Amino acid sequence: MTIRILPPPGAPRRLAAAQLSNSVGDGAYYVCSALYFTRVVGLSPAQIGLGLTVAWAIGSVAGVPLGALADRRGPRGTSVALAVATAASVASFLFIRSFWAFLAAVVVYATAQCGLAAARQALLAGIVTPQERTGVLAHLQAVLNAGLALGAALGGLALSADTERAYLAVFVLDAAGFLVCAAVLLSLPVVAPVPERAAGEPRLAVLRDRPYALVTLLNAVLLLRMPLLSLAIPLWIVERTNAPGWLVSALFVLNTVVVMLFQVRTARPVTDLDSARRALRISGLVMAASCAVFALSALPEAGWAAAAVLVVGAALQVDAEMRQSAGSWQIGFELAPPERIGQYQGFFGTGVPVARTLGPLVLTSLLLLWGIPGWLLLGALLLAASYGMGPAVRLAGASKQGLSPGVRS
Repeated sequence: MTIRILPPPGAPRRLAAAQLSNSVGDGAYYVCSALYFTRVVGLSPAQIGLGLTVAWAIGSVAGVPLGALADRRGPRGTSVALAVATAASVASFLFIRSFWAFLAAVVVYATAQCGLAAARQALLAGIVTPQERTGVLAHLQAVLNAGLALGAALGGLALSADTERAYLAVFVLDAAGFLVCAAVLLSLPVVAPVPERAAGEPRLAVLRDRPYALVTLLNAVLLLRMPLLSLAIPLWIVERTNAPGWLVSALFVLNTVVVMLFQVRTARPVTDLDSARRALRISGLVMAASCAVFALSALPEAGWAAAAVLVVGAALQVDAEMRQSAGSWQIGFELAPPERIGQYQGFFGTGVPVARTLGPLVLTSLLLLWGIPGWLLLGALLLAASYGMGPAVRLAGASKQGLSPGVRS
């Protein structure tokens, strides 16, 4: 069976090209940014953490109105403008030398990124049929991981040089990537804006859609797995296991390569709400098993045994991640009214910045302070959220159709 990362030719492949162009720069940025802001700009880790927390909190709120703007003004033009704004915010990192300038820059960066994610989803919805969306998103996720892996390798070169010029080159690369992304998005077909709101219709209707808000909340809980690989597991390996430190990098590579190769295949069976709920239930079970395996890594005395346990846990975790991604994509799109895709995707996408802001605190408290019981509690929480998605999605589906919840099975 062949593995195809790129989507079919045409608009989906151009969306993939846009995704690749900015993900390479982002991969390098993620690897190098913390060291640049501490060593070159002179910020403390606490200042960086505070700035990013504030920025992503603001960005998560801004995603909804920016998504609504994409609905009203057209998602292609809005996506292009927000890609350019992201490039400008990254370019401004070249010149900041104080905390307040850093804070302003990262607020613009996070706001533009959250808005761009919502606008691109609305653009995809306008140029891809509903039956193809989850499949195309799986291709885009595979391309994203390929770009992040390549960018991380380039960022590693900058880290090995460890000079201001090398770090600045990374920011230039990232800014240029978003400009290329904007140019590619501009080449896509125009998607007509939605009609003006009817008299008395709320400006941001998604904020009054309680069933959809419940689905979004549960999805945000499931996305707490995002900081696992970048923060919690590296700290766990160093502080609670006898595994070698280089395993941190190996597990990151494992995750990236597996998603790149198998996300499309994993998403293929997810075609409607029933299959999406099924994918999330399986994801919850696999994620709970992964947490239990990670907990066991603290027991072996031999480093090689702990490393083997951690690899098994990481393999289960990436399988759960791919299933959860596919299921949530299908649910987020299918429950959104066609004329409000941008604002609904902006709201559904708040789970990502929420996971980025609250996830590190929640995971480090659970896992590093509580140890093995913390892993088991995290697995139980994710399992409960994945199973809670079933009734929540049925309720939201019935609400969308104007039926009572008991009408839909």
